[in-house]
Amino acid sequence: MPRTLAELRTAIDAVDKDLLALLNKRAGLANEVGEIKRAEGSPVFRPDREAQVIANLQAANGGPLKADNVAHIWREVMSACRALEEPHRVAYLGPAGTFSEEAALAFFGASIEHVPCVSIDEVFRATSAGSADFGVVPVENSTEGVVARSLDLFLNTPLHVVGETSLLIRHNLLRTTNSLADVEVVLAHPQALAQCQGWLNTHLPNAERRAVSSNAEGAKQAAGNPKWAGIASERAATQFGLHVAAHAIQDDAYNRTRFAIVCLPQTLPAPEASGKDCVSLIVSVANKPGAVHDILVPLKQHGVSMTRFESRPARSGQWEYFFYIDVQGHPSQPHVAAALAELRSLCAFYRVLGTYPLGD
Repeated sequence: MPRTLAELRTAIDAVDKDLLALLNKRAGLANEVGEIKRAEGSPVFRPDREAQVIANLQAANGGPLKADNVAHIWREVMSACRALEEPHRVAYLGPAGTFSEEAALAFFGASIEHVPCVSIDEVFRATSAGSADFGVVPVENSTEGVVARSLDLFLNTPLHVVGETSLLIRHNLLRTTNSLADVEVVLAHPQALAQCQGWLNTHLPNAERRAVSSNAEGAKQAAGNPKWAGIASERAATQFGLHVAAHAIQDDAYNRTRFAIVCLPQTLPAPEASGKDCVSLIVSVANKPGAVHDILVPLKQHGVSMTRFESRPARSGQWEYFFYIDVQGHPSQPHVAAALAELRSLCAFYRVLGTYPLGD
């Protein structure tokens, strides 16, 4: 005979109490681990270890929970346990309600100290100066390509990459009224305006498109003028008390943005191998025929897969370029180490931006 709703609720309440007891037991064990780490002087946060914990739980999951649900739940559990010692200060492009904030929460969990910044430059400065433990910066969008400012800033920074995460980006038109009528100005980050240009051309062809420092800043400004609209997340709509006048207006339904997690090496050394890793590099080569081809040969010879290759001008006035390269693997793997050693010998400039577990 099926159980009644009251019986099911009683059973759920009992399970919730069991879960709470187990979570507190886990938190106690995490505190003991923290004491050992403090005595050893080792970092509290280990993205490689957390990635392995989540992967192991997803593999062991035999119930109705989806793998993504397991990841979200345990990321919050680990975040809460870390925060018992001291919450991480995480810098991101603000104000509250940006996709950068969402990326920070997706990677670290909700138990962080927020450090919203007015620009990507300020995220790098705050993290480099130590006023934030970690920074979260956008590096690549599936529609518009690389975020050039982030790549340029990587060139002259003491920070390195220790992790990554990506978000499915859903842009929404936000304003004080639930209507598309009489919109005179649309405000958003330049990347968002570019990602929604098809929809804007069709639905708001006469509205001025005004670039601002972040989508959340655009939503904030739109909240103060009924003739203006912002392009931002539903989280920003809630933050600034706006209506979602149009949902999911991005031209690419599968639009994603990849974010890098950066910090000083003394805050967190390069993570150990997780089994699913990436090495990010910046290199330059002498301006001679075949030089770019030559630096790719060691990767092929040693069976190392390259997942990204971008160029940025060196701004030397000599038509020279820096190349941003991502390869799969970890330097602790012999074939990766051999490939990188040979590649380095061919470069006029060589820098490892980071070694880190691959994101979702």
